Amino acid sequence: MIKWLEIDGAESKVVISSRIRLARNFRGYNFTNKLKPDEAERIIKEVENAIIHGTSAIRNDFKSLRMAELDKLEKGILLEKHLISKDIARSDLSAALIKDDETVSIMVNEEDHLRIQALFPGFRLDDAWDIADKIDDLLEESIGYAFDERLGYLTACPTNVGTGMRASIMVHLPALVELGYIDGVLKAANQIGLAVRGIYGEGSQAKGSIFQISNQLTLGRKEEEILGNIKGLSKQLISKELEARSFLYKNQGMKFEDKIYRAIGILSSARLVDSNEAMNLLSNVKLGIEMGLIDNMKSRDIDKLFIEIQPSHQQMMSGQSKVQERDIKRAEYLRKEFSKKSNENKED
Repeated sequence: MIKWLEIDGAESKVVISSRIRLARNFRGYNFTNKLKPDEAERIIKEVENAIIHGTSAIRNDFKSLRMAELDKLEKGILLEKHLISKDIARSDLSAALIKDDETVSIMVNEEDHLRIQALFPGFRLDDAWDIADKIDDLLEESIGYAFDERLGYLTACPTNVGTGMRASIMVHLPALVELGYIDGVLKAANQIGLAVRGIYGEGSQAKGSIFQISNQLTLGRKEEEILGNIKGLSKQLISKELEARSFLYKNQGMKFEDKIYRAIGILSSARLVDSNEAMNLLSNVKLGIEMGLIDNMKSRDIDKLFIEIQPSHQQMMSGQSKVQERDIKRAEYLRKEFSKKSNENKED
């Protein structure tokens, strides 16, 4: 279950999720690339004491997971759910404190000593910022942060110095991709200081026409300015994507509908589907739902499937570690999901 997707979100036909991430470091410690094992352990315990063993109202809402105690599959599940990063998954000196509803993940000893993440479905950047800021204040009550009056929060990567904030949205842009406008849109985003990445952040591909857009720099910018830039671009992207969808439907008509219903046909009957093909087909179905062509599924159903069809989730559900076996089980899982939604619609 992807718990954070179960939460009510500000619904959007374009924005899948909103995330705030704050980078912080402890005063008096080396950055993580030079941390000794005993120092890394002390940092983890200080964070656990502040969140889990303290007197705060949220102390019972979190669990602490040591990366050294998790196997590859368990870390893969957390990564696919966007609760940890690739960097923390590779380190045995790291841990993650995860809130029971999965809206907050505190990554310890990643690139920085702390990465405080708040994640919400839909267009909810303000809500994500509010909870990340509160967690940050709670930690700062007992932890001395590395801070400079002129530069702000000191971080391992110079691009994070200052507020240490990364605000990001995950967007679904199938029409802009189809029309070939996506490169221009993304180039414009880069020109105003925003980074564009794939579904799992830096170094990942934009599968299923899904992109992550975030600020690149934090130095010299206030949190409100960073949020304002991301929200401003989000509104423009929503407008341009919806215009592109209307244009496609108006000009392609039957061809547009055929692409969507063909995707449903494949997902409902295929015997072998890899994750890349599944992402692209699900993207078409999500577009059909958002255009009002499909009424027996919700857009949020597809958002969950985007995650559930990933390799680690499929291995967990099927017990299959070989690629072809997973592809078979993925196709079987998708057939069942689409059949279930079809039957639910008939019962209604």
